[in-house]
Amino acid sequence: MPIKNRFAELYPKIVKWRHDVHRNPELQYELTKTAAKVADLLRSFGCDEVVEGVGKSGVVGVIHGQVDTSRRVIGLRADMDALPIDEKSDVLYKSEVPGVMHACGHDGHTSMLLGAAQYLCETRNFDGKAAVIFQPAEEGGAGAKAMIDDGLFEKHPCSEIYALHNWPGLPEGTFGFKSSGLMASSNQFDITITGKGGHAAMPQLCVDPIFIGSQLCQAIYGITSRMVKPIDPAVISISQIKAGDSPNIIGNTLFLSGTVRTFSYEALDLIEKKIEDLSRQICAAYDAKADVSFLRQYPPTINDKKITEYALAVAEKLFGEKKIVMDVEPTMGAE
Repeated sequence: MPIKNRFAELYPKIVKWRHDVHRNPELQYELTKTAAKVADLLRSFGCDEVVEGVGKSGVVGVIHGQVDTSRRVIGLRADMDALPIDEKSDVLYKSEVPGVMHACGHDGHTSMLLGAAQYLCETRNFDGKAAVIFQPAEEGGAGAKAMIDDGLFEKHPCSEIYALHNWPGLPEGTFGFKSSGLMASSNQFDITITGKGGHAAMPQLCVDPIFIGSQLCQAIYGITSRMVKPIDPAVISISQIKAGDSPNIIGNTLFLSGTVRTFSYEALDLIEKKIEDLSRQICAAYDAKADVSFLRQYPPTINDKKITEYALAVAEKLFGEKKIVMDVEPTMGAE
């Protein structure tokens, strides 16, 4: 049976899986129900091997092709975790877990890969092996690294890995492709400025961390506009500032936090150094102290050109040129 016809038959089942996962969202590595459901379904499909607990709660299913002359393993990956957000919608399958919902579409990713796994188990019309990889903790928990550190690729060495992300900005039913950089790196910085508190009516007796922090914010925003190459995409956003408890008291400390997104490590190295330098120098100029933490969380998503072209050709063959969006606009969001 043609691929499209078989997936049309599987579609109601895939939707049912998605609704079930959406009703029962789980965070980061705490995927007791989700991972168990995935593993049980993979076994029911007839996967030759199902491994649970990879990187704490990741699941891997291995499917053998009709022959194995190539000795290749092709990886297909989806993420499973939800976000700490209250669902406000009234859909019949809305989240039943207060404060947790699948707001980023990982319920869809998981269900689509389950559908692909069932199809591959049924047909096995390929040479080599397929590894379906269900990742925990994509949302800020570095679940991919946890699986890799737990020996994912030593046990299941993949020649290539394919993944997709639902994308509301694209027309429904289309596929977007881009070789090279598609999503930026994600990095977090935290700065604590320690000054000297006192009465707001006598600022001359204080070292005001709010005043110093305001200078620092402007200086940090100047990094991307005046220090990073204009042709090298980079974003710095300061998203948290916390200080003080009273309108007439200058507190001792100010805390600020933000994110840095880049496609190149050259820009990232520069931004990290400048944030640290400016923080310490500006604080020292006003007799305050800066404690700076810079955490490199996720690397940029750089698609392999050859593999991207292959995936594009397959999508074009199955769905036609009108369903293909070439060179989709990169995003400073991170994978």
